[in-house]
Amino acid sequence: MNLIIDAGNTRVKLAVFEKDRLVEVVFIDVENFFLEIKKILKNYRITVGILSNVSFISVNKIQKLQKLVNLLILSSSTDVPFINLYETPETLGVDRIALVAAAVNKFTKKNILIIDAGTCITFDFVNDQTEYLGGAISPGIEMRYKALHHFTTKLPNLTKKELQNFIGNNTNGCINSGVVNGVIQELEGVIYQYKKKYPDLTVVLTGGDTNFLSKQLKSSIFANPNFLLEGLNKILIFNKNK
Repeated sequence: MNLIIDAGNTRVKLAVFEKDRLVEVVFIDVENFFLEIKKILKNYRITVGILSNVSFISVNKIQKLQKLVNLLILSSSTDVPFINLYETPETLGVDRIALVAAAVNKFTKKNILIIDAGTCITFDFVNDQTEYLGGAISPGIEMRYKALHHFTTKLPNLTKKELQNFIGNNTNGCINSGVVNGVIQELEGVIYQYKKKYPDLTVVLTGGDTNFLSKQLKSSIFANPNFLLEGLNKILIFNKNK
């Protein structure tokens, strides 16, 4: 079995795969990191693992982790099942690398736009020649709410709320419309841009806000909140089988 560790900007996801099958997913705080890892190692016969570390897992913790499990640390130099044409591959986030790996595995020889709606909203495009070309990075929903509160003196810090009317008739309604409707229109607009150039485009939506956004989008999409985990597992298998 494979242990997948996704250390994102705000939380850690642990997953166990048996070959391609997702067996378990656990969301943890960084304080409980090793406690949860040891629980999984006790409950499952883990042979190898992979770590995608966007932010806060220190070198010290990684070294400690490597004593517990045979671990692949995902980086820009890791072998991946696609051609990376990013101009600065060493600056490409490991989470985005994993998403592209998942896309080329699930949608073979397709033009694919992957939208990851989390702390940031990232857009990643891979063409039907399995070439990764790049994409875009934008503020996520929570970041937009916090920015409105932080950079003004009177606007409140709100939490996301499904849009009932795009015309806000009070301050909270205007903020919600500006953030949620703004994100929806941004996603629809970017999808339209790509579809004009690639009419046969496949669109994947993933990340923490997948369920919140998927029911509000008009565009045809594949919604999969575990897409990044699947991509990490694919990279691990790809390197294990070489």
